[in-house]
Amino acid sequence: MMIATLVATGLSGPAYAANCAPRDAVVDRLTSKYGESRQSMGLGANNAVVEVFASSETGTWTITVTSVHGMTCLVASGQSFETLAEALPVEGDDA
Repeated sequence: MMIATLVATGLSGPAYAANCAPRDAVVDRLTSKYGESRQSMGLGANNAVVEVFASSETGTWTITVTSVHGMTCLVASGQSFETLAEALPVEGDDA
């Protein structure tokens, strides 16, 4: 939910300006410095691309949002990334 809110606001505030760069530069940095690769992606508000990068070796992860103009902003990062393969709930079961 937090990511959707950040994407919806356009990430235009000054707090995000220092964490944004052209997508190629961001991906190169995540790969070369942290060993992270893209794990998942989706389309957010205003056609922004939301991606999760992570390293299975170090457990670091980063969530980015890329605007239609090609600028990528870092919106969250952390440690202890785990890949999960959970089954979807049975249709009609709200749990």
